[in-house]
Amino acid sequence: MYSILRRLFFQLPPETVHEIVVKSLQAGQREPILSALEATFTVEDPRLETTVFGTTFPNPVGVAAGFDKNARIPRVLGALGFGHVEIGAVTREGQPGNPRPRLFRLPENKAIINRMGFNNEGADVIAERLSGVEPSVPIGANVGKNKDTPLEAAASDYKYTCEKLRGDVDFFVVNVSSPNTPGLRELQDREPLEEILTTLSEADVEPLLVKLSPDLTEPAIEDVIDLAESVGLDGIVAVNTTTDRPDELAGEAAAEEGGLSGAPITDRATETIEFVAERTDLPIIGVGGIFTAEDAYEKIRAGADIVQLYTGFIYQGPAVARDINRGLLKRLERDGFDSIEDAVGADLD
Repeated sequence: MYSILRRLFFQLPPETVHEIVVKSLQAGQREPILSALEATFTVEDPRLETTVFGTTFPNPVGVAAGFDKNARIPRVLGALGFGHVEIGAVTREGQPGNPRPRLFRLPENKAIINRMGFNNEGADVIAERLSGVEPSVPIGANVGKNKDTPLEAAASDYKYTCEKLRGDVDFFVVNVSSPNTPGLRELQDREPLEEILTTLSEADVEPLLVKLSPDLTEPAIEDVIDLAESVGLDGIVAVNTTTDRPDELAGEAAAEEGGLSGAPITDRATETIEFVAERTDLPIIGVGGIFTAEDAYEKIRAGADIVQLYTGFIYQGPAVARDINRGLLKRLERDGFDSIEDAVGADLD
């Protein structure tokens, strides 16, 4: 059924469809609809449960940042079987983001290019919205800086947003790796990143994670890992979107600027997870090109404690979390693991 609906949706501009879907899900964020969705899509099994950086997740499959930017639908996403939801990116002040069009599909490649530019309603509005929510799954907050905030003042932006959301979310992700805010990736350099992470650590923002770009060199990734350990971070998210354009990309949208996500970055994301896992014991959230249970399982065996998806949700539909969780259980049984936690890092030397 979703394949038919997807063909209809794909006749419309991607951002228009996204808004239709979010508003539709928002309308369903009440009883008895939530209970009906949970009964249909939620896979409850203790083998899928895992505890990471002090937070218990009912299953390892979450929604990546970017889908529910303004925390409008966390409850219904939990009812669709996801084990957590990462909202955002959230900035200190609300901002419109980049001009439209800024979201593009590459159906032949099962990919998306976006240059959204951290469009969101701002920390104050989102914190107020979350204060009245009782989600069934953990919520993370992806935090960025405003476009017009100078790089040297970025730490204050991150601190404000984290302190505003404190108590309403279960973990924070520092986003310095999006390619769609001018200059943002410069904050991945050790000195500015250390200032941001130290500022947040001293403000007792926790659990605190940092999100890596897939475009970092191996020495640069090692530098971020070293910094994360020295500052006392609670985990690493690998990876964000890429500015690279593989040769196999097809269609006019392939030439658009922005971050590429989906199937073309599946292998790179898994390789980055493995690279990070071989060098640190910090928990890892694996992101990038997850569409199936096998995609998720590969990342878990490579060292990801939990995983997230966004593009896979667009292409696979509302049953994607249920299908992945069912598939993970079959793979645990096949490989003789008693729990998802036992499978984490199974492919590491």
